[in-house]
Amino acid sequence: MQLIDWIVLGGTLAFIVLYGTYKTRKNNNVTDYLKGGNSSNWWTIGLSVMATQASAITFLSTPGQAFHSGMGFVQFYFGLPIAMVIISMVFIPLYHKLKVFTAYEFLEGRFDLKTRTLTAILFLIQRGLAAGITIFAPSIILSAVLGWDLVTLNIIIGTLVIIYTVSGGTKAVSVTQKQQMAVIFAGMFITFLIILNYLPLDISFTKALDIAGAGGKLNVLDFSFDLSNRYTFWSGIIGGTFLALSYFGTDQSQVQRYLSGKSVRESQMGLIMNGLLKVPMQFFILLVGVMVFVFYQFNKSPLNFNPAAIEDVRNSEYASDFQQLEIDKKDLDISIKAKQLQFANSEDTSERENLSKEIIYLNGLEDGLREETKTLIVKANPDAETNDKDYVFIHFILTNLPRGLIGLLLAVILSAAMSSTASELNALASTTAMDLYKRNTKERDDKHYVKVSKWFTLLWGAIAISVACVANLFDNLINLVNFIGSVFYGTVLGIFLIGFFVKFVKGKAIFIAGIFTQTLMIGISLYLIYLLGMDKVPFLWLNLIGCIAVVLFAIILQVSFKKGKN
Repeated sequence: MQLIDWIVLGGTLAFIVLYGTYKTRKNNNVTDYLKGGNSSNWWTIGLSVMATQASAITFLSTPGQAFHSGMGFVQFYFGLPIAMVIISMVFIPLYHKLKVFTAYEFLEGRFDLKTRTLTAILFLIQRGLAAGITIFAPSIILSAVLGWDLVTLNIIIGTLVIIYTVSGGTKAVSVTQKQQMAVIFAGMFITFLIILNYLPLDISFTKALDIAGAGGKLNVLDFSFDLSNRYTFWSGIIGGTFLALSYFGTDQSQVQRYLSGKSVRESQMGLIMNGLLKVPMQFFILLVGVMVFVFYQFNKSPLNFNPAAIEDVRNSEYASDFQQLEIDKKDLDISIKAKQLQFANSEDTSERENLSKEIIYLNGLEDGLREETKTLIVKANPDAETNDKDYVFIHFILTNLPRGLIGLLLAVILSAAMSSTASELNALASTTAMDLYKRNTKERDDKHYVKVSKWFTLLWGAIAISVACVANLFDNLINLVNFIGSVFYGTVLGIFLIGFFVKFVKGKAIFIAGIFTQTLMIGISLYLIYLLGMDKVPFLWLNLIGCIAVVLFAIILQVSFKKGKN
């Protein structure tokens, strides 16, 4: 990185922190601090909802996911628009009518205090873990750039977020997320255009798509019912709907975004905006990853994108074996480039089909070399991380973008991390303050609860930093966060759906059903990890299973309680 990159990066982050702190310095009551004074308009809500979900993990992991596996991951989001409509019709009017600070307040009125406390605790567990991962993600980036240790970076990034989140609460999060989303969209569009510009002169965007398609990267839809395939149309439309219903409808980090709306209509329009834009946004981010794949069909790429892992091999007794793999890779790169140019410029259907088969074969050989490299990495350092999906995009940024844009793209990823983490810390603090602290202590004035909320924000920030310091890569980070959520979300969503639609079920039945279901879901998850391995668990279906299970158990228990009385 050059001086101009540091200026762009530091200036962007400093502006966001100082602007958020300045604009919200006068939040003196709990409504302003936790609900942003109910002053947000629909487009602020829409951007805030999108920014909360679009963490650094999105911009780190998603392009790498597309580079390796293609566009199929977009199916994960197919259920989101459906969920947005349901939440706008059912959840939002009820939350605004009750004037709640958190989603879990509704459950006390519908059931009892212990059910409210149970769901609040489940949220705190899973979101506290996720907040740590969203801090850990950008630490990986700067670790690769600066060579600093991850613990130091986790502390620095976490502290930056804590400063303005503690200072301004919900309004600080919403205010800064507009600037953060502007930086994010600008950076990603510029990167996309630069990738296209870096392709050979006779490779147009249309030809680039042909190349990606020949490599199997544009296979968007999979209608199979294969549970071993994590991303299919059915898992996205069914499991994805239940995941989105729970995340946007019951997760306080999202609920708090639209509780700040001026009215029910503003909140509804903000969520509908998210439903309309989220799938295209994710499609575009995946397309950036696919274009990175096309770029590396014509340019040299490393055998493994994790620089630390490669350094381990170079400094080991297996260095000569690795050098031979690099020589093989160099020869293969030349062959792939030549075949891709032939394929792109050929107009003969039969010739294109044959070239496509040859390219697939050559890309298979390349994958084989990468697997051999992973074997060497493990031999050189058994503790090294061989999974490099999260390093693909950052490698492209650092080695190919011009000066100044590297700083901008790093600012994009760090801005996403800050916006998402700030929302999470804000929600964790409000849930702890309102659902646990306020509900179980004597009544105090607004200034006391603002002060307590700030201390809880600081506490959860410290916990998130601690989680980040012990985190590690999964299949890739975006899958890890979604897996953690899926273990808990189904249970919580089922409790809310019972509360909305099954009026005869009472507090005792739903509380027991909730504890039993959550224990069951943790057991199922651990069994699937043991049976399939962590990177193959079809976690989207866990949302559906957990939701159905808690609904059935609650109804059965309530019926049995009534029979027992008779």
